[in-house]
Amino acid sequence: MASSSASARRTRVRFNPKVFAVAVLASLVLGALLGWLARAVDATWLITALDTIGTTFKNLLTFTVLPLIFTAIVVGITSLRSVGGGRTAARLGGRTALWFALTSLIAVLIGLVVASILQPGRGLVLQPDQQNLDSVGERTAGSWLDLLNGLVPQNLVAAFAEGETLQVVFVSLIIGAAAYSLGDKAEPFVRFNQSAFDVIQRVLGWIIRLAPIGTLGLIGHAVATYGNEFFLPLIKLTGGVYLACALVLLGVYPLLLRFVAKVGPGRFFAKTWTVLQFAFVSRSSSATLPLSRQAVVDLGVDRSYANFAVPLATTTKMDGCAAIYPAIASIFIANMFGIELGVVQYLTIIAVAVFGAIATAGVTGWFTMLTLTLAALGFPAEVVATGIAIAYAVDPILDMMRTMTNVAGQMVVPTVVARREGLLDDEVLAAPSAPPLLSGDAEPTGATADEDRTAKV
Repeated sequence: MASSSASARRTRVRFNPKVFAVAVLASLVLGALLGWLARAVDATWLITALDTIGTTFKNLLTFTVLPLIFTAIVVGITSLRSVGGGRTAARLGGRTALWFALTSLIAVLIGLVVASILQPGRGLVLQPDQQNLDSVGERTAGSWLDLLNGLVPQNLVAAFAEGETLQVVFVSLIIGAAAYSLGDKAEPFVRFNQSAFDVIQRVLGWIIRLAPIGTLGLIGHAVATYGNEFFLPLIKLTGGVYLACALVLLGVYPLLLRFVAKVGPGRFFAKTWTVLQFAFVSRSSSATLPLSRQAVVDLGVDRSYANFAVPLATTTKMDGCAAIYPAIASIFIANMFGIELGVVQYLTIIAVAVFGAIATAGVTGWFTMLTLTLAALGFPAEVVATGIAIAYAVDPILDMMRTMTNVAGQMVVPTVVARREGLLDDEVLAAPSAPPLLSGDAEPTGATADEDRTAKV
């Protein structure tokens, strides 16, 4: 048994996220060069090959979209049953969730403003399927009544078979709520959905490992088809994410610390800077959890509350991945496909950012949140998969700043709530903190390493 476990761990460790990130960026460059070459010499065979590679990768992503949406929402809603445990815990949990929602609201608004100014993706109109784009155009140009009329499917199978993502979201919410209300009676169904979600995540992980090849095909074909102007939207997407995250990280959080938590921003960043650096490099909130939890304790937050709030924040409080990025990426993808977003769609983006992360507690990530956001907007699965696949070309660069913002928020909110609840010790806050024990643990390279690191603390 131990031998089998060790073998499984060695298998997982072979996947090195840093090497993978370099491979994705290298494929971006190589794909662009191949696309430029194919365009310059009019090499039809090369353009066809690049298109085939990119389309295959996109199709692999497409078939995971609807099952991921359904299982993520059902599992997320039913997992809310585990929140509780006394009036004090309920009050702390409620106020923590309220601050999660409030800061997510601010973050998504900043993301929308930045994206509205920069307009990433504008001027480059992709045409994957005109019928799908026409249906999206009708949905986005319509009224609230049109949106409501399109929510309810004629039957459950049709919603999945026809790729009606908005209907799948609606059905998922209804079924998730029903399972939640049934309690223990629905436990077998909940376990089945949890297992199905885990299976989809595993399949998705295998597909994502093909991202370097898929990126080469998608970017290569895009450059061969559209020329050099394809890079400006990606540059704007990257710049927009970094700008919005910086505004939250260096603007919103310091204001909350100064005026609500009565904690000097300089003191906060002095005690958390090493943690933020590790988050930036590791690109993993889960891997940073032991460090961020200790940093919150070093800030004077009561340890018992920190042990509750920081792990909860790690799976729920992701301003970078679950608020800023879905807002900017949604506008980026809409612009690329020539889809006009109206007031209803902007409100939808805000609602998903504020409530979606809480509703999917424990399964939240940038891919899940962006998929849920695009689904709520009514984008067809093909548009969702194509847009995400293109954005994935620069994802390693984006993920560093997103994760750093996530982790900062995961430490700021518990500090704010602790101050307001009288759970913050100013003497501990003023005392110098010991450096994090980074060298004592091996750097995490997969899910098993993350679990081991968490278990040690």
